[in-house]
Amino acid sequence: MSPVGKILKKCLGDMSFNTGGGTINWYPGHMAAATRAINARLKLADLVIEVRDSRIPLSSANQDLQPRLSTKRRVIALNKKDLANPNIMHKWVDYFESCKQDCLPINAHSRSSVQKLLELVELKLKEKIAKEPTLLVMVVGVPNVGKSALINCIHQIASSRFPAQEKKKRAKVGPLPGVTQDIAGFKIAQRPSIYVLDTPGVLVPSISDIETGLKLALAGSVKDSVVGEERIAQYLLAVLNTRQTPLHWRNVHNNTLKEPQNETDDKRDYNIKDLLPKRRALPVASNVHYVEGIAKEVQCALYSTLSEFKGDLQDEDELEILIEKQFEALQKALKISNRANEARMMVSKKFLTLFRAGKLGPFILDDVPIVTAKS
Repeated sequence: MSPVGKILKKCLGDMSFNTGGGTINWYPGHMAAATRAINARLKLADLVIEVRDSRIPLSSANQDLQPRLSTKRRVIALNKKDLANPNIMHKWVDYFESCKQDCLPINAHSRSSVQKLLELVELKLKEKIAKEPTLLVMVVGVPNVGKSALINCIHQIASSRFPAQEKKKRAKVGPLPGVTQDIAGFKIAQRPSIYVLDTPGVLVPSISDIETGLKLALAGSVKDSVVGEERIAQYLLAVLNTRQTPLHWRNVHNNTLKEPQNETDDKRDYNIKDLLPKRRALPVASNVHYVEGIAKEVQCALYSTLSEFKGDLQDEDELEILIEKQFEALQKALKISNRANEARMMVSKKFLTLFRAGKLGPFILDDVPIVTAKS
């Protein structure tokens, strides 16, 4: 068992992700109905776009769907590439290519990025396009990998291709039993007619590997309240420390020491809402600069605690001691009062928000599998 696995077991106990009976029941009843509906419609799909999170290319795959997906024409869209380490991303593309699997890192909020995905889809359907009058492309993936953003961008691209009367065309394929969302198809091409079928995000009922479950929680595929923010923050710190990531923030630490302190900033309260997407108003420049400053403070706090640490990162007891010190350092960096109620919870929430927004840098949490050459 890895040092991260050991500290997780020590700090978090025998946590498991199961359908009932386990410590964490993260499989809502409606997902079973969604999974059945998806499996039924997969039979009709001519191609599947499987959306995964670029930060967890393997952990964000729904393993229960893989046997069926492997028999279909498929493109794996690694979304949120802007949050993933570009120095490692190409290795994942090479890995999927070695598995004879089409893979494309994308940003679902970028029209040019999604356009490249559609070009790949059309290329994969080239043979069928010549034979079939109507084709169906299905989009699947676990929650919060960006399926809705991708569908919205595809719909915008499709709307620009057709005359005005085609822009609003939407085909409902049928309501999903027990779920408020519909599985709905959007027309993206004609002659032949090509529909993209959106589906709800579904998880597997049980995950045997605790790290896979926590990676999904860290990426937001599982609600924080289900797992617990402190547990997720502990896991993130364990990963950063064992990879010695904070040591790469030495320049940030040194540059921050040289910068003059702004007294007004020190007194200001950091709000998580500063990082959330604004639909109408653009972020205020002062808020953006302040959040960036807070992120630097967090990086400096983690650098200092790890650089001063003289223990063994491979020892779960010593790693646990380091993480406790880091929680104290983060509380100061995030300017959370010792008298604040649930201070540790506040530290965890704000730390996770900075990570998820990419303010601590781009990351890929999964390790690229080693592919052995077949004789």
